[in-house]
Amino acid sequence: MAVTPRTGPLPGRPESYWMDTSDPTSYPPLAQDIEVDVAVVGGGIAGLSTAWEVARTGRTVAVLEADRIAAGVTGYTTAKLSSLHTLVYERLRRTRGPEAAHLYARSQQEAVEHVAAVCAEIGADCQLERAPAYTYTTRADGTDELRAEADAAREAGLPAQYTEVTDLPFAVAGAVRVEDQAQFHPRAYLLALAEDLRTRGGVIHERTRVTGLREGSPCRVTAESGHTVTAKAVVVATHYPVFDRALLFARLSANRELVVAAPLAPGQDPGGMYITQEGGKRSVRTAPYGDDGGRLLIVTGEGFTPGTGDAAAGFRALDAWMREHFDVAETAYRWAAQDNSVTDGVPMVGPFHPGARHTYVATGFGGWGMSGGVMAGSLLARLIGGQKSPWADLYDPRRLLSTVREAPALLSQQAEVAKHFVGDRLRTHVDSVDEIPAGSGAVVRIEGRRCAVHRDESGALHAVSARCTHLGCLVAFNEAETTWECPCHGSRFGTDGEVLQGPATSPLERRELPGS
Repeated sequence: MAVTPRTGPLPGRPESYWMDTSDPTSYPPLAQDIEVDVAVVGGGIAGLSTAWEVARTGRTVAVLEADRIAAGVTGYTTAKLSSLHTLVYERLRRTRGPEAAHLYARSQQEAVEHVAAVCAEIGADCQLERAPAYTYTTRADGTDELRAEADAAREAGLPAQYTEVTDLPFAVAGAVRVEDQAQFHPRAYLLALAEDLRTRGGVIHERTRVTGLREGSPCRVTAESGHTVTAKAVVVATHYPVFDRALLFARLSANRELVVAAPLAPGQDPGGMYITQEGGKRSVRTAPYGDDGGRLLIVTGEGFTPGTGDAAAGFRALDAWMREHFDVAETAYRWAAQDNSVTDGVPMVGPFHPGARHTYVATGFGGWGMSGGVMAGSLLARLIGGQKSPWADLYDPRRLLSTVREAPALLSQQAEVAKHFVGDRLRTHVDSVDEIPAGSGAVVRIEGRRCAVHRDESGALHAVSARCTHLGCLVAFNEAETTWECPCHGSRFGTDGEVLQGPATSPLERRELPGS
C-alpha cells in the first residue's frame, strides 16, 4: 500500500483542467438598468441551460454572473453526464415509491441525451464521449446493496445490470453498470452554449453580483453596482441560493471534494466512469489529453464540509491512491469542487417558495450537477412558459418535509451547524498573530473582536472579520486553497475578504491590526 506523504509540495498545479484548456470570457458588467422577460442569476450549467432554453422560446433573457460564467462549480466539476447516481434508485424506490424512481431516471437520462443533441445542433466541440457508468464496491459485504441498486435502476427504466467484471486495474467485488452514458468538457460546452445564446438575443453580464430581489409583477433584481434588471420571471441558479426566502439552507448541506489529475500510461484507460463511496469516495474518469491521443486520469474524493477538512492531507491521500492503483505520470493538476445536497436526496428545482409566482430556484444537485443542471434548464423553461414537466412535482422545492425519510438527516445537519455557530465562538484558534506561520491563517481575538488573519509567504498580514456575512458563523482557513470557508453553509472568501462562493453576497470586512 502506498504511503501518503505528510509534508512537502502538494501534487500538481493548483488549477482545473477545464479552466486551463478553455478560453477566458469577458462579457461586460451590467452598466445600466435593463428590462427582459427572464433574468437568470448565476452563470453555471443550471443558469446557462435555463437561459438557453428560455431564449429558444423567443423570450428575452439576461444572465447575471457574479464572477465569470462557467468558472464556479461548473468549471471545477468532474464532468460526468450520467443517470447512474451512485445508490439513488433503491433509496427513492424505498422512500418515495417506484414512480418517483422512474421519473428521476427518465429526467436524468433525457438530460444526457439532450446534451448530445444540443452539441450537434450548435456544433459544440466539447470532447463528448459515450462511455458506461459504474458504481462499484471492493467489499464482499457491499454486493447485496449493489444488487438491490441494479434491480431498482432497471425497474426505474435504465439499462442497468449487476456485474463483477470491470476494466479497472484492480479487482472489484461487484458493480452496477449502465451503458451509453457520457463525459465531456463542461466549459467548452457551456462557452459554446453562451455564444449561441447571444445569437438568439440573450445577454450575459459578468462581474455583476446580484444583491437584491423584489418579487412581484414584474420582478426586479438589483446588482451590487445599483443597476437593476426588471423581468417577468427570475431564476436563482447560484448553486446555493443567494436569497433564501423559503429557508432552503435548512435542508441543504455543502460538501467540498478534491480532484487530482495525471497523464495515464498508453493502453491503461479503464474505459468508463467509475464511482464508489468507499474510502472517502473515489470517482474515476479520463479525458483526452494532448495532441497524440493521450488520456488524462481524473480522480475525485476525500470530501469534507467547507471549513472543517484538511485539504492538504486530502490531496496527498487522493494522489497516493491514484498512484497505487493506476500507471500515471507526474500529477498535472489538482483542484476542488463544491456542491450541495438536499436532506431527502433529490434536487430542488421549481418555484422558489410556496408564495412564489414568478421566481424559481435550482439547487441541491448532490454532486450530479451536469445532468441535474441540464434537467433544471429544461424543467424551468417549461414552467416559465406555463407548461408542466412530468417530473415537476418530484423536484418541486415546495414539497413537504417527510419526517420519516428526511428528519434524521435534517436534525443531524442542523446540529452540526449549531455546533459551529456556538462552539466555534467558545474558542480562539491561536492566541496571537505571532503564532501564524507564513502561508497559513487563523482566527485571533484582537481588541475583543475575532479576526481572520492570514500571513502570506512574504510575511505580510491580512486581516478581515471572522464572521461569515451570510448568517454569522465563524470562518476557518483552508491552507491548501488559501481561502476562508464557512463550516455552516459553505460560503468561501479570499484572504482579502472577497466573496468567492455563496450563499454570502457581501465580503468579510477588512480589519486593521494594532501597530499596522
